[in-house]
Amino acid sequence: METNQINSNESLNEDNFSASNISTDKYIVTAPNIKLYVKDYGQGKPVILIHGWPLSNEMWEYQIDTLVQNNFRVIAYDRRGFGKSSQPWNGYDYDTLSDDLKAIIDQLDLKEATLVGFSMGGGEVVRYFSRHGGKGVSKAVFISSVTPFQLKTDSNPAGVSQEKYDSMAEQIKDDRIGFLDSFGKTFFGVSFISKPISTPLLDYYRMLCSFASPRATLECAKSFSTTDFRREMATVNVPTLIIHGDEDKTVPIEITSEIATKLIPDNKFIVYEGAPHGLFYIEKDKLNKDLLEFLNSEI
Repeated sequence: METNQINSNESLNEDNFSASNISTDKYIVTAPNIKLYVKDYGQGKPVILIHGWPLSNEMWEYQIDTLVQNNFRVIAYDRRGFGKSSQPWNGYDYDTLSDDLKAIIDQLDLKEATLVGFSMGGGEVVRYFSRHGGKGVSKAVFISSVTPFQLKTDSNPAGVSQEKYDSMAEQIKDDRIGFLDSFGKTFFGVSFISKPISTPLLDYYRMLCSFASPRATLECAKSFSTTDFRREMATVNVPTLIIHGDEDKTVPIEITSEIATKLIPDNKFIVYEGAPHGLFYIEKDKLNKDLLEFLNSEI
């Protein structure tokens, strides 16, 4: 497929984005020697989909079609280190990741965009507001988000222990694909008595995760498990939708979204009863309905 590279110093104008010449498959240079793979579909107000760890933009398959069919422009990209994007050795802290997001927004000249962050992607949403003032963004959505803070500390006694994250890192180093296989089952709520996802689809998501750089997989896990966003949450000063499953064993709702809803000034909080982490597939119809309702609202 033909791709179109956009350098950071190129100027863009509205003519570039007429229906006849939008490149739906492109690479955007966000930093020296860093290219991010971007899908750009549809017309209308932009919705930027930020994927979870350790997936890629393909996880949004069941949302992209619905959003485009309902007259939104959808931008879904691979975070550095994942999917088809560049895989540098460093740059997996949230400052750098939010700078990558800013470069996409600037170079595509996006205005009145909605940021949708799933899991790890919620951190990029918060850091974009605290670091870049939320430029070009009019709404935000957090789905199964890691924010505001997951690590157990004296000031966050209900968090996850460092020992658990260290054990996870050791499993990744020892047998990354084996870890991904086990992780995926918990991610989608698979058990002996519950199989909400087919085996072929579960294998497909594991394959997507396997394409990530091993270095990026480890470094991003460090970022989302140790970054404290609590003081930044109030900078998300736009209407916000927070969605989380109350049976999420990957990112527990009690230490994340239940706290986030108290820290973000203007938000609507929806709890999916009995739902695991992977809402983009397990609850795709309900999620799409709630997304469209929020995107179309005047609040």
